[in-house]
Amino acid sequence: MKKILSGPMEAIKADLATVINSPDRYKLLRRKIVSLMALVTLLPLLSLAAINYYEHQNSMSAEIQAPLRSLVGKAKHSFELFLAERTSAISFIASAYSFDELSNDANLQRIFQVMRREFTGFVDLGLIDVAGNQVSYAGPYDLKDRNYTSQDWFHQVQFKGTYISDVFLGFRKFPHVVIAVRHTTESGQSWILRATLDTMHFDRIISAMGLEPGSDAFLVNRNGILQTESRRYGKVLDMLPFDLPPTNFESNVQGIRDPDQNDIFIASAFIADSDFALVAVKLKPTAFSTWYTVRLDLLVIFVTGVIFIFMAVYRLTSVLINRLQESDEQRLGAIHQMEHSQKLSSIGRLAAGVAHEINNPLAIINEKAGLMRDIMELRPDFPEKDKFSKQIESILRSVDRCRGITHRMLGFAKRMDVKIEILDLNAVLEETLGFLEREAQYRNVELKRELSKNLPSIATDHGQIQQVFLNILNNALAAVPDGGRIVLSSWNVDDHYVAISIEDNGCGMSEETAKNMFEPFFTTKKEKGTGLGMSITYGIVKRLGGEIKVKSKLNEGTTMTILLPKHPVEG
Repeated sequence: MKKILSGPMEAIKADLATVINSPDRYKLLRRKIVSLMALVTLLPLLSLAAINYYEHQNSMSAEIQAPLRSLVGKAKHSFELFLAERTSAISFIASAYSFDELSNDANLQRIFQVMRREFTGFVDLGLIDVAGNQVSYAGPYDLKDRNYTSQDWFHQVQFKGTYISDVFLGFRKFPHVVIAVRHTTESGQSWILRATLDTMHFDRIISAMGLEPGSDAFLVNRNGILQTESRRYGKVLDMLPFDLPPTNFESNVQGIRDPDQNDIFIASAFIADSDFALVAVKLKPTAFSTWYTVRLDLLVIFVTGVIFIFMAVYRLTSVLINRLQESDEQRLGAIHQMEHSQKLSSIGRLAAGVAHEINNPLAIINEKAGLMRDIMELRPDFPEKDKFSKQIESILRSVDRCRGITHRMLGFAKRMDVKIEILDLNAVLEETLGFLEREAQYRNVELKRELSKNLPSIATDHGQIQQVFLNILNNALAAVPDGGRIVLSSWNVDDHYVAISIEDNGCGMSEETAKNMFEPFFTTKKEKGTGLGMSITYGIVKRLGGEIKVKSKLNEGTTMTILLPKHPVEG
């Protein structure tokens, strides 16, 4: 994000700041405008007429294009979400069940019924082996024992792992889309799970766009073949009668002339992970035609303008310059606000995505552990029952802890409730060290404790404080060399705060790195780091009413000090 903003955005900020801080620039501009308009009366009026024509035309175009661009962008995201959800569902089924389980028609039928109940649009579901044979099938058609080795999609999914087809007829003789996912087990066994979607949901998304009368929207593939019916340009699988303008994954609008010689605005955007492009067409309004005719009114305006120009020139110029200065100041403030909003938006999307991906396997682990516990309860003579029960309880506690972590990740972008309890920080620190002691012993890193025996208990959130300690200790372990040292200290500051410090003799940081270490996505670990650990840590400490300080020197080490309130903060 910093790199994105450090380009054109930073250049704009620098230019605006320079202009705003130099009032003489506005005075010079005012003098030039007054002089020019005073010396030449006819040329400014003619220029004004031309500029008004150009600006008004652009403004009208922008007023038409902006809603059209926004409409296509929203519908594009709806298509992407629809396809991504169904691809994820198929991928999950392929990885959650074994080949033998999916080979059973009854099992596959049951899975298919659940999938159709949770996700609309699915027509059938089939299991295909590496030889292209349909091993099992759930759906309304007789496709059992079909062979797909001659199909192009079969070879593509073998190569890519995931495949979303264009709309085609196939064996079913009606327009549909195929989503296929290849799954390979650790033993090397591979199979393909293939599902069919009808295109009715595509039509529903397009209908939900709320197009104006005379407008049109449709899907087209990269070869220009219609994937949904168009009001103006043909049926499904017809060739689009004109070339699609240059299109990318961001919606853009261009003005062209269609084969019927109609001037149109056409908005288009590719849909991610597919060969589809969403296209919306709108006729240019007839209002433009009024600007193509030169009228005698311009002559009246010209003569009247010559009379009044000297009276209004200075007043108008002053107003113009003042508004320009105000506009520059507002733009500079808007850029600062946009930087902050972009950071929070990126963190929110990333946190939500990571939490979703982690919670799915956690649910499976939780269910399997519960099943194991139920099986042992049904067998009183189960060997070493107590030992296995403890292990299962440990698994379930770890799952709950991971859920808490994902909950707090979401809390970095959206404030969540804090669970306050009375804690012994020394005990929490010792508990956190238990996760890292094995790595420290392996690397011969000394973990030295200088914890105050009289440290008072404080009211705070156990899970979030433990995450803070774990993030800082992980960074310390990553910074120290083998045989290094990490010193953990705690002490009572005053009547309001206690302090914990984690000191290492690792590589340390430069002043610039220390200054930016709490920025979202800032990392020195290159491809190994996300740049979110210390940002999340900073957010947690602030939310709990504390402070976090860093003291570091390059090649000598780093000390992180955390101040926490003894009593929970209000609000």
